[in-house]
Amino acid sequence: MLALAQGAKGKSDSTKKQQAQSAADLQVNYGTAKLPAPVAEMREAILAAVRSGKIEELRHAYELNELKPELGPEAVGDPVAHWKKISGDGEGLEVLAVLAEILEAGYVAVPLGRDLENNRVYVWPYFAEVPLQKLTPAQQVELLRLVPPAAAKEMLQTGKYTYWRLAIGADGTWHHFRK
Repeated sequence: MLALAQGAKGKSDSTKKQQAQSAADLQVNYGTAKLPAPVAEMREAILAAVRSGKIEELRHAYELNELKPELGPEAVGDPVAHWKKISGDGEGLEVLAVLAEILEAGYVAVPLGRDLENNRVYVWPYFAEVPLQKLTPAQQVELLRLVPPAAAKEMLQTGKYTYWRLAIGADGTWHHFRK
């Protein structure tokens, strides 16, 4: 989301309004059938680390990028140390569990930029980009599978998703994994 937000900083108010209006029109997808091959490959590299149960294995997916994914509001030197530090268990297992959950949730393809071949960023879970006030009861249940009930209630009231999100560009570049 930050990468998307940073891209919007220099845009005119009319462009920002168009992007906000188009968020309501985003199509929620599940699985990998509609993902470009590079996106599916990066997603699979991340999920391979998840399936291993070893946070150190996530370094491989992280290192595939020339520009490293954003992991938080501040720059991160060692991603594995960072993930262990922020993980509730201190070993990174919670981070792997979060990745598994959000990558199995629905996603949206967000239009970004004018590059015809790489103009979409794929964002998991879709809650990070859609208006929460318009969620169906089934989608609200899906939200509750990802976040604690108190957090879901607050998000629905404020209309803003504030939990973990991950974005991969159409070219397979992992842009961010952060709250």
